[in-house]
Amino acid sequence: MKINGAKIIDLPKNLDRRGNLSVIEEIKNIPFKIKRTYWIYDVPGGEVRGGHAYKRNQEFIVALSGSFDVILDNGKERKSFSLNRSYYGLYVPKGVWRQMENFSTNSLALIVASIKFDPADYIYDYCLYKELTK
Repeated sequence: MKINGAKIIDLPKNLDRRGNLSVIEEIKNIPFKIKRTYWIYDVPGGEVRGGHAYKRNQEFIVALSGSFDVILDNGKERKSFSLNRSYYGLYVPKGVWRQMENFSTNSLALIVASIKFDPADYIYDYCLYKELTK
């Protein structure tokens, strides 16, 4: 099941006896130009990250180390995606509520975004989000 076009995208895997290499290239591997990159790490047990939607921003989320779940919600249905490998990630289109939870010890989440940080792009109130998705 896809939620508003959200999907797992496999990244190229360059296998080598010395260690493997994967890459994210804008437009080629993901459907947007990269304007911002950030990462989430040292998340205490039981904590949840995210809990918002974006009006314009699209994201691609990769578990570079460890594992975590990304819960997506379009106001009508919810789906959980478990990320635990560095050679695939989750494309999250604009307008989808997302939160990240169940972080394993030493997990590292890499997020690439389609716009620069803009506080006005965030929807933090889930009730408001549900109203906007009607």
